[in-house]
Amino acid sequence: MQAPLEFRPPAVPARPVFRARALTKVYVMGEVEVRALEPTDLDLWAEEMVVVLGPSGSGKSTLLNILGGLDVPTSGHVVFHDHDLSAADEAELTRFRREHVGFVFQFFNLLPSLTAAENVRLVTEIAERPMDPLEALGLVGLSERVDHFPAQLSGGEQQRVAIARAIAKRPDVLLCDEPTGSLDYETGKIVLDVLERVNRETGTLTVIVTHNAAIGALGDRILRLRDGRIVREERNAVRASPADIEW
Repeated sequence: MQAPLEFRPPAVPARPVFRARALTKVYVMGEVEVRALEPTDLDLWAEEMVVVLGPSGSGKSTLLNILGGLDVPTSGHVVFHDHDLSAADEAELTRFRREHVGFVFQFFNLLPSLTAAENVRLVTEIAERPMDPLEALGLVGLSERVDHFPAQLSGGEQQRVAIARAIAKRPDVLLCDEPTGSLDYETGKIVLDVLERVNRETGTLTVIVTHNAAIGALGDRILRLRDGRIVREERNAVRASPADIEW
């Protein structure tokens, strides 16, 4: 059994990486309004691992998509360092996503005709200060699988290629939407171990959205969402090791 990871409060910078105030999202479907996110305030700091917990429909993915520049709020503001994303146009959001954000989704979205290294290289070719693709794959434990195609990899290995692709551009923030949702128990724990190690070794702000309450033990903080609102925030005095959590 691995020793638990002690909570490391981030070296407090002048301002948070993300600062959201009165953030809302309303989807209009004909005559029906769906309030996916109610007025929400949120600060996220460098080096943190934050786990966002809630059932389906609670607003988790909506919040993540707004933070990642994949969607825009209906009202309120979200600021990345000193850039107001809620006022950005599509070109500015595209640049923000390309230069600052790594995404990991439930489904791996790898190109089947490319090897693991080639899938990662797609990102490094457009990044300003990328890792070598082989370095990124080594960080997720796939040094021996770099020339394999997705069909030759297990589900967990494909997800680790997706993580390598996300971190290869050295993002300021890694946003993970149900990263273990399509994996079995043991494989999911391997992927969580990779995410924890990436956060610890690179200092990348990491946000994991999940409905799996057990994963909350891995975070410095837990944000619990219900009906589009953050209803509770918790701080773990000690971060658990992925090897020690069960669900």
